[in-house]
Amino acid sequence: MKRKFGDRANWRRVTQRQFKSKYVEGDTFTGYATFYGINALRDPLWKTYGGHTFRIADKGYTWLQYYPKGAHYVVTAMFDDRGSIVEWYIDVCKTQGVTDQGVPWFDDLYLDIVVLKNGEVFLLDEDELDDALSRGLISVRDYDLAKETARDVMKLIKNQAFPYFAMSLEHYRTGYVQSDSSNPGG
Repeated sequence: MKRKFGDRANWRRVTQRQFKSKYVEGDTFTGYATFYGINALRDPLWKTYGGHTFRIADKGYTWLQYYPKGAHYVVTAMFDDRGSIVEWYIDVCKTQGVTDQGVPWFDDLYLDIVVLKNGEVFLLDEDELDDALSRGLISVRDYDLAKETARDVMKLIKNQAFPYFAMSLEHYRTGYVQSDSSNPGG
């Protein structure tokens, strides 16, 4: 299980970045929200889902990340240099926390859900989760937590009850995550 940090300080691909993190409490979201701006990088990052290839990291791209308090997932909204959403990436995690410097982190539980702007949904890395269990890297309890969390999130998405799509679009449009305000509204 890998611990992943919101500031991606060890991501060598990105050579110049901006990072902001803040804790917010509101009716629609409570937890940490982060802004990750890519100012310069060695090479763009491309990913392929469902036969379509997408650039998810390049100069001028912005990632907004949400660490909902008490949840076993973290949501990343990836925007291109024109401000258009590229995808939402949902990491299933065992736990979340924050460093003494205010950088949120999570312990990754392998499963990921990708939602494209056209609404296509992909569940990724089930093989990695199975392998981690068979190699003793995670417990049966962790395995079940990952499966249950992914199932619950995918149900919310299917029922159009996953709030992070509209929230991230609004936060990007208004510059909310980059601002000093801690009131997420609503």
